[in-house]
Amino acid sequence: MTTDLPRIEDLPRRNATQVKNKWGDLVRDVRATGSVAVTHHDKVEMVVVDAARYEAMTMLVAGARVRQQEALAELTAEFDRRLAALKSPETRRRVEAVMASRGRVKPRPKAGESF
Repeated sequence: MTTDLPRIEDLPRRNATQVKNKWGDLVRDVRATGSVAVTHHDKVEMVVVDAARYEAMTMLVAGARVRQQEALAELTAEFDRRLAALKSPETRRRVEAVMASRGRVKPRPKAGESF
């Protein structure tokens, strides 16, 4: 579910006094446009959105959090896998052999899995 949110500068505006004195007008504007910026001394202080748009935004945020947690879990698993490979006794022996060869080994060492 995606919604295109307008930039805050492009929203219709009502100042705080208008909101206080003409609540019904604000409600009609929000229903017509989806959101209205409320200003105080010409500075946008908040945005009033309709309930459907708010629900859509919360679902988007929740989905983004889930994707972020999945990506973090993937990276953690990859890190743990690589760390386990470095801790193996065979790795120490191979690193010491490469260092002792002073760059004169056959076949030449490969850098990483994708090399």
